[in-house]
Parts: sequence; structure tokens; C-alpha cells
Amino acid sequence: MTNETNATITAHTITLASRVRVSPDVLLQETAGEAVLLDTSSEHYFGLDPIGTRIWRLLDGGADLRAVCESLLAEYDVPAERVERDVIALVGQLADARLVIID
Repeated sequence: MTNETNATITAHTITLASRVRVSPDVLLQETAGEAVLLDTSSEHYFGLDPIGTRIWRLLDGGADLRAVCESLLAEYDVPAERVERDVIALVGQLADARLVIID
């Protein structure tokens, strides 16, 4: 799983006001800035690149997506529109895989 924006987003309505929680069934292992997620309920593995891993860490704190985007904008020199689009797309992929819960 990467920050690509061609995700298939199903019935999730995701906005910057959305709160996202990490599923309790997911285990994380980081290696060299990247992460492997294990969904213990399905026994499927998912990979995150360094930016995806950073987003995951920010999501793990229970912040809304606006706060996640603000943190990323403070860390990276990227246009706000791209950060917002990429974060929403990644969260959609994570939700489709049942790795996160949208509140």
C-alpha cells in the first residue's frame, strides 16, 4: 500500500473532519522507515512506504485528518491540496482493507 491516489474507496465518506482509529486487530512492524501491517483477523499483510508509515503513526494518535494533514505540511514541503488528496486516498485504502475505522 502506498500513497497512490487510485484507491478504490467503497462506502466510506472521508473528509478532513473524519476521525480515524487504528483497528485493534492490526499489528505493526517498522523496518528502515517502512512498515508492515498484519491484520490478525484476516492474516493478510500490508506494506506502507515511509510517508504512509508517518501517516499511520499520526492516525494512531486518534487525530482528525485535518490535524494529520497539518502535521505533514509542517514536516514536508508539499502543496496542501496534494497532502489532503493523498491522505484521504490512503485512509480510503486502509479503510477498505479494514485496517482503520472511520468515525
